Amino acid sequence: MSIKEILEWQWDGYAKFHRSRANLLLHIIAVPFFIVGVILLVLSIFNLSLPLIAISVSLMVGSIVVQGIGHSKESLPPEPFTGPTNAILRIILEQLYTFPKFVICGNWLKAYKSTLYPE
Repeated sequence: MSIKEILEWQWDGYAKFHRSRANLLLHIIAVPFFIVGVILLVLSIFNLSLPLIAISVSLMVGSIVVQGIGHSKESLPPEPFTGPTNAILRIILEQLYTFPKFVICGNWLKAYKSTLYPE
């Protein structure tokens, strides 16, 4: 799949994999840590700072672990990765594009409210 196809595929199914209140809350907290980790990683590479590289990688890995815990609370588990490249692309695209879009478009709040007031 191309990056464009992955983004479309992720977006089309995103809401159905993010319905649990616990998962939504963990994502809204953890994804910003991943984004900060990416920014720190870029800065640390330019500054050749090994401690900053370690901190940035820890932030990103910790964020993914927390989100994995959140996904375990979902009734519908995420689609399995088809390989290492697919895993890396899907994770990075979700963190830097799909989840922020989910929040900005109001879909996170809509999903969260539906956990408070189920139909």
